[in-house]
Amino acid sequence: MRFQNVCIEEVGYVLPPNVVTSAQLEAYFAHTLKRLGMPPGQVEKLSGIKERRWWDEGVQPSTVAAMAGQRALDRAGLTVGDIQSLINCSVSRDWLEPATSAMVAGHLGCSHEVFNFDVGNACVGFLNGLYTAACQVELGHVDRVLVTCGEVVRNGVSATLERLASPEATIDTFRENFATLTLGAGAVAAVVTRRDLSRKDHRLNGAILRSAPERNTLCLANHTEMRSDAHGLLVHGVGLAVEAFPKARAEFGWGPDTVDEYVCHQVSVAHFTHAFEQLGLPLEKATLTLPYLGNCGPCSLPLTLCLAEAQGRIQPGQELCLWAVGSGLGCIVMSVSW
Repeated sequence: MRFQNVCIEEVGYVLPPNVVTSAQLEAYFAHTLKRLGMPPGQVEKLSGIKERRWWDEGVQPSTVAAMAGQRALDRAGLTVGDIQSLINCSVSRDWLEPATSAMVAGHLGCSHEVFNFDVGNACVGFLNGLYTAACQVELGHVDRVLVTCGEVVRNGVSATLERLASPEATIDTFRENFATLTLGAGAVAAVVTRRDLSRKDHRLNGAILRSAPERNTLCLANHTEMRSDAHGLLVHGVGLAVEAFPKARAEFGWGPDTVDEYVCHQVSVAHFTHAFEQLGLPLEKATLTLPYLGNCGPCSLPLTLCLAEAQGRIQPGQELCLWAVGSGLGCIVMSVSW
């Protein structure tokens, strides 16, 4: 899908105040690791994550998503009255219903004219939200859309720590629950606008979407537990990414040096490097946030975009590749001219 009239006007983010190290998590079930004959430092060694961030106890996803949304609007010089649609993309939810977007819209004070809804697709959810917003703008249905996401992981990780600390925990328990130990929290938002209304002209050129639904059981999660097949996700997740990227390269006319920065969802250092190595892409063109943010689900990629821009890695006029794979399996590759 190609877009001619869509821009990402601004992005805004909020990071949680509480830093939680991998060593702190591991200390909770150190006796289990010792019983299983595993040396300390397994979480950081296997994931590449030194620390992640958590919100305070009781913080709701919609609260932090609205905070990020307000920051994106402020950076764009807009008010909530300037948007006509709000899409929330978080895995974390306040309730099963209503849609978390309704809570975000309520926090922001959206009017009755602003239609809000959730778009959920695991770790590719935010890119799905950008894609849906771009379609709304490209079709002329709306002028501006606010896309939000707030991830809250404290309760799920805490429940996993209890399981791993149990005397009944086995090596399989550790393997199946390991992905939960990589999770971090955060909040991020983007304002998507009609190009002739944009002051920044960060053009969203289009997207390539691929899925492998036959792999839909590789990662399964609920409010208190996430079980995953780490090897299967590595093999088939990277496989889907390797399948999708050449399609994007052909669609957008990317040559070997066209893309200035790759902004990627980050699950583990192994997933990250394996995909780049298979495609022969330069790792130095990708900002790595995983070691200090962890896997923030659908927040991960847009947070990396925000931080890369703040660090000066992303500059006006650069060509960006936004690229994510999520459980399901799903993959989206986007072209953005910043």
